[in-house]
Amino acid sequence: MTGQPMTSPEVFRAQVARYGERAALRYKRGGVYDDISWTEYGRRVRELALGLIALGLEPQRQVALLSENRPEWVVADLAILSVGAVTVPIYVTLTPKQVEHILADSQARVAIVSGSEQLRKVLAVKGSLPRLAHIICCEPPQPRPDPMVFSLAEVMAEGAEWERTRGAAALEQRAAGLRSDDLASIIYTSGTTGEPKGVMLTHDNFLSNARACLAVLPVGQSDELLNVLPLSHIFARTCDHYMMMTAGATVSFAQTAESVAENMVEVRPTIMTAVPRLYEKLHARVMEMVAQTTGAKRAIFEWALGVGAARMTARRQGRRLSPWLRLECAVAGRLVFTKLRERLGGRLRFFISGGAPLSREIAEFFGGAGIIICEGYGLTESSPVICVNPIPAVRYGTVGPPIPGVEVRIADDGEILTRGPHVMQGYFGREAETARTIAGGWLHTGDIGFLDEAGYLTITDRKKDIIVTAAGKNVAPQLIENALQTDPFISQVVVHGDRRKFLSALIVPDFERLEPWAREQGLSFASRAELVGRPEVRALIEQRSADRLRDLARHEQIRRFTLLDREFTIAAGEVTPSLKLKRRIIAERYRALIEDLYRER
Repeated sequence: MTGQPMTSPEVFRAQVARYGERAALRYKRGGVYDDISWTEYGRRVRELALGLIALGLEPQRQVALLSENRPEWVVADLAILSVGAVTVPIYVTLTPKQVEHILADSQARVAIVSGSEQLRKVLAVKGSLPRLAHIICCEPPQPRPDPMVFSLAEVMAEGAEWERTRGAAALEQRAAGLRSDDLASIIYTSGTTGEPKGVMLTHDNFLSNARACLAVLPVGQSDELLNVLPLSHIFARTCDHYMMMTAGATVSFAQTAESVAENMVEVRPTIMTAVPRLYEKLHARVMEMVAQTTGAKRAIFEWALGVGAARMTARRQGRRLSPWLRLECAVAGRLVFTKLRERLGGRLRFFISGGAPLSREIAEFFGGAGIIICEGYGLTESSPVICVNPIPAVRYGTVGPPIPGVEVRIADDGEILTRGPHVMQGYFGREAETARTIAGGWLHTGDIGFLDEAGYLTITDRKKDIIVTAAGKNVAPQLIENALQTDPFISQVVVHGDRRKFLSALIVPDFERLEPWAREQGLSFASRAELVGRPEVRALIEQRSADRLRDLARHEQIRRFTLLDREFTIAAGEVTPSLKLKRRIIAERYRALIEDLYRER
């Protein structure tokens, strides 16, 4: 559209001018939520941007952002972009070694961190990062731990002084030089080898995606979103940050993952984005509440849930509700579902789900209660949204049709391909991998699916091996398997956890080492099956596994495992001639054991 802002800073400045003293951000301080107006938001971004210029930050240089969700995160991101630099978000759950890899690979010149914990990670590895010149800490320890560390307040004060004495011409010049195809961010995501790759996204990647989503999801200036997902995740970055900014909506920050239920009642959001794990927890809480009731109250609960299920069945079958069912729905809503919606704040218009597959059962449960969950689908490499269920035409069990401007095609082998303005520019410094992923102009997603007669996409399988947990974390199983298999007592490992709450593993010990060790320990066993059942053996493998994985992030740890008494073999059809594990065959063959690992204990 002619005259439309083409970069994120341009959109932001327009919203600051338009909305002035209206609340742009809300965060909890001293037990209550405080507002940050658009005007104040604009001042903070401007001062930090000028402070970064004063530090000598040049356009198209990388700035790492290692922080929990807080107002400073979005202020820093927009300040970085305003000076023409590139944001490199880093998860706070990563270890110092993982942080070091991203800082080195991205060639970051500046790192902005939240507090002492994240600062320690950067200081621990700065010796191997010759390009890193400055560390800016939102809550720095005293005294200053290193000459290269500055407080955020210092940098912003420097920016304010620059503006007072020299004006904002330097910032205006930077902003005027920005183009829609300029690099805006490098986001690191796990590859099949486990080594994170930097996905390069431009201003247009983000803005075109945010605007296309707004064309099918009714979000406006009167909406308020409760931000739960980490802004380092592409889903929250685009939908909670840029999409809400473009719509002029207010963004409130949840305190922690554990405080979401409390914060929902306080904030009373109209919109929320979340991964399926949140909806699973909400569902479990409702069902637990039902289980704890007795007598007539329980009977009413169960009747209402049955009415909701009947409504969803009729909808799925394309039938109009009968007069009687409509009456039942109205009564169930008044007696039960209204109370459920009050627990979500009472104003919620819809949820948006992404990051991992959402169970149709969960979606229809909430749909029956009149709570809409719009499931979508995308990748970091696609900015991220490819498809989303539009309001009001939600089809549960699908991820919706492609959003405007986005094309989807199904390859001969069933792989989902996409092209459009949302597709990344490539992997940073990895031309060969970029060429394999974007071929013939189409981004190869690595997922399998089909389009129905209405153009809605259904995901049926994963072509690639990357695991996506129920919390939306991407995990490369080979990284974990290779780490474990370096231990002399471990021969083979297969990691599981796709759509699950945590990772588990099937582990085959190296019996040539394990059996002599067991005899030295005085352990008796008549067979390998008996040997792997010994608690002493389990304790040994558990300890050695923990040692091998100590440098990995929390979501990459193995929570539970089963020891097998035989190796996976070519003869059994579990291993290829090139000795690659056939994951799907193994998962099917050991399904009962894997399911047992995920049973509630």
